[in-house]
Amino acid sequence: MSRTKLIAAAAFVALTGMTLPALADDAKDPVIAKINGVEVTQSDLSLALDNLDPQLARLPDEQKKLAALSTVIDAKVIAGKARDEKIDETPDFKTRLEFILDRELHNAYFKKHVVDAITDDEVKARYDAEVAKLPPVEEVRARHILVKTEDEAKTVIKELSEGKDFAELAKAKSTDPNKSDGGDLGYFKKGMMVPEFEQAAFAMNKGDVSKEPVKTQFGFHVIKVEDKRNAPPPEFDQVKDQVKQIVMRDKYMELLKATKAGAKIEIDDPALKKLYDEANKQPAK
Repeated sequence: MSRTKLIAAAAFVALTGMTLPALADDAKDPVIAKINGVEVTQSDLSLALDNLDPQLARLPDEQKKLAALSTVIDAKVIAGKARDEKIDETPDFKTRLEFILDRELHNAYFKKHVVDAITDDEVKARYDAEVAKLPPVEEVRARHILVKTEDEAKTVIKELSEGKDFAELAKAKSTDPNKSDGGDLGYFKKGMMVPEFEQAAFAMNKGDVSKEPVKTQFGFHVIKVEDKRNAPPPEFDQVKDQVKQIVMRDKYMELLKATKAGAKIEIDDPALKKLYDEANKQPAK
């Protein structure tokens, strides 16, 4: 598909999902085009840019502006024809327009009272609260030397008992790809290693070297436990966005609950009413 056709297609997709524009200050919102006398302003173009299909994200800025302008022009010329045919006065259109208006007002209210109202302190407090609830999870840091036969593994254990360095032996004898790191596997929790290896490693103490070879599907292992600890929680900066989503969800649910409490909601269809009531039933405390 040519770039021109891609832009046109993406502009159409963007048009079908566009949100309603915000009111603009004329002094700061210059007119950039006119279609049958109808002005197209910079805010119209910016809105179209915000609603472009993601596939246009890598295009040069000028190409994106072209796609956005095409969206606005296409919308206005077709909308003009629709008004000529009085489609905007039909009951179906008015119903759809009311639905879209309600949805956009919902989104604007949500942004004002939830998204924009959340502070970094709230997110950090929620992170601290979630971390405090985490159960301790033991993890082990171990090295290993992997060889093909049990006799080879026993020879390695003997050499280690004679004082040879574990990391150096791993570099020299291990068949595992991590041999260049001295067999270091880093920290791991239960469930991350094959059962035989995991069982042996977690049964050992810090500083221990396995006295017998540990057989797995990969061969025979000699294990050294470098450290044991409770796994630290993820750093705040790593999960800040996820925690913010949790805070946002909870704030929205609180807002929705308070707003619904003051609303008179009547559902005439008995079956739908039953489903709605069950879905909105408050859990027992």
